[in-house]
Amino acid sequence: MPQELTVSPLLSALDTLCPSGYAIALHIRFSTPTFLFQTYDRAWIDVYTRKGLVMQDPTVHWGFVNTGTETWENLKDSDDAGVLEQAAEFGLKYGFVLALENQESRSVASFAREDRNFTDEETNQIFRIMEKLHEVTLNAETLSKAEISALKTLSVTLTHAGSPTS
Repeated sequence: MPQELTVSPLLSALDTLCPSGYAIALHIRFSTPTFLFQTYDRAWIDVYTRKGLVMQDPTVHWGFVNTGTETWENLKDSDDAGVLEQAAEFGLKYGFVLALENQESRSVASFAREDRNFTDEETNQIFRIMEKLHEVTLNAETLSKAEISALKTLSVTLTHAGSPTS
């Protein structure tokens, strides 16, 4: 099955489960993801980027040294820069970070809601979806030009310098 037909329904499921959005960095190598999916409000993405908050984000720090999941609430004590507090101003009040690593490839993602914490069942569903996303995109160099084009159409940004882009 072509990758775009596998990835699109997985992202659609995440859209439903994460009403305030998500940021997914798949296959991080040398601190740059091969694929980056972001659905947070554009205003938050702009503030986050302009202020360089990725360098101070406790969810990113956690995701680089751990695997599994952790709630944003449990990371607040390590948030010296107030990234999570700033995110809450844009409706990202409740969330969790998820990190996976297999075959020497790490993926890190954060998921948000404005209204309540994620239930255990929702967290488990998201974890299973992330495992599938991680697996189907593991070998970007084996994707066809058509598959890469379809992934770009899905608002996927290919950022890794070694990714096939032509």
